[in-house]
Amino acid sequence: MSDYEVKKTDEEWRRQLDATQYQVTRHAATERAFTGKYWDHTADGVYRCVCCGEPLFDSATKFDAGCGWPSYFEPLREGVVEREMDHSHGMVRVEVKCRKCGAHLGHVFDDGPAPTGERFCINSAALDFADRKTDT
Repeated sequence: MSDYEVKKTDEEWRRQLDATQYQVTRHAATERAFTGKYWDHTADGVYRCVCCGEPLFDSATKFDAGCGWPSYFEPLREGVVEREMDHSHGMVRVEVKCRKCGAHLGHVFDDGPAPTGERFCINSAALDFADRKTDT
């Protein structure tokens, strides 16, 4: 586990986040497919970590993977997310976390489009959106 720049107590996270955001980001829960607010979101802007505000994904890298979660073919820049092996639920996956605060974001798979071939499958509850036109 990394030594995260943003550190809060469990109680502080509970006060800041709603119940779903807390379970997803702090306890690696997964929201149900096709229920999150950003799975079919198409506005132009940047998706940020709901916990610490770190810019994570650009809308230009978002694509419809048909899975029911927001999907991106790469992070906004190198080093904003970290990858960790996840052996939960009888599967072997690669978990994606915010490098700044350790929030669980989702998982990355190797079935994405060019140019990376990766699909960052991210929970909407782990994200906040900043519209490029109004939040420059």
